[in-house]
Amino acid sequence: MSHDVCHFEIPAPDMAEAKRFYETVFGWKVELWGDGCYAMVTTGEGALGGGFDGTEKPVEGGCVLIIECEDIPAMLAKIAVNGGVSVTEKTAIADGQMGYYCYFKDSLGNKLGLWSKT
Repeated sequence: MSHDVCHFEIPAPDMAEAKRFYETVFGWKVELWGDGCYAMVTTGEGALGGGFDGTEKPVEGGCVLIIECEDIPAMLAKIAVNGGVSVTEKTAIADGQMGYYCYFKDSLGNKLGLWSKT
């Protein structure tokens, strides 16, 4: 067994807002399940998928999900327009040799990151 990461979960105490934010900002497909306390998330064809857990609330600390993008400043602007906030600006990793990253909070308060090659 390879022990690859196979699923992620993001706290989503407001499932409708989580669905709106991630579908609008990242183009993810969100499918509500059962009583609406859980949703399956598809991030792209062949990409890692996950879920939104309506029984959990965002917390400080812990693991951070990093999302690949092409243009960090443009994505941060889109995040802000949709109720998220930038936590850090675009920052070089190893003088840009390993790309760039930043952190943001979604419209529910979850801390996530962005990564780009340029």
